Amino acid sequence: MTTWITVCETCKRPGWVPQADGLTDGERLAGLIEHAARDVPGLRVRRHACLMGCERACAVALQAAGKMGYGLADFAPEPDLAQAVVTYAAHHARSRAGIVNWADWPEAVKPRFVSRHPPLPDA
Repeated sequence: MTTWITVCETCKRPGWVPQADGLTDGERLAGLIEHAARDVPGLRVRRHACLMGCERACAVALQAAGKMGYGLADFAPEPDLAQAVVTYAAHHARSRAGIVNWADWPEAVKPRFVSRHPPLPDA
């Protein structure tokens, strides 16, 4: 079962100043997560415009069919934070119901959970 990591590509953290390349903080974070997840079985990454987490940018959603889903936020576009998202998502992908043991949560994701979403019912 595939776990999708959806990264808000339009996120701009407080104090964001455009750089020469014009990338938003969300685009930078998405690139780092894509790189970290490139060879991880069961994970896919996609970018999406605005996850409506503007007050807590940068925002990420984790989802898989039939599993609990999660919204996370307050990420900076840094390699260690991107890796923490991927590590948690890999545990999510291997879990039966999308519930990851607290002991397996990377420290960097623990304070960043915003919401938890039950799986959609089967029609």
